[in-house]
Amino acid sequence: QAQLVESGGGLVQPGSSLRLSCTASGFTLDSHTIGWFRQAPGMEREGVSCIDRHGSTYYADSVKGRVTISRDNAQNTVSLQMNSLKPEDTAVYYCAATLDGGYYWWVANKYAYWGQGTQVTVSD
Repeated sequence: QAQLVESGGGLVQPGSSLRLSCTASGFTLDSHTIGWFRQAPGMEREGVSCIDRHGSTYYADSVKGRVTISRDNAQNTVSLQMNSLKPEDTAVYYCAATLDGGYYWWVANKYAYWGQGTQVTVSD
């Protein structure tokens, strides 16, 4: 059974860093496009970043320069390194997988598999 599990969230101060991980079971991540999304209370789910099957990476303007997505094929894991965190980064972060390519990566309904989410809170 295909499953994604996120980890690494937490409560941090503004300016801090977090590394989120997305680990897959039941399928290999390197054959999929993997996206990271986030959803704050009362807001729509938004795309944060994506890495496609070829290793090309994509970032939302709101996180560009602060976030790096990477894939570890041996661990079957995709990570999201987030630096210089801001209060507006507070949200539940989800990873998702699709067999499609990276085009329209920010569109949530192109992804077939979703994790349960991990909470990131940036606050003093």
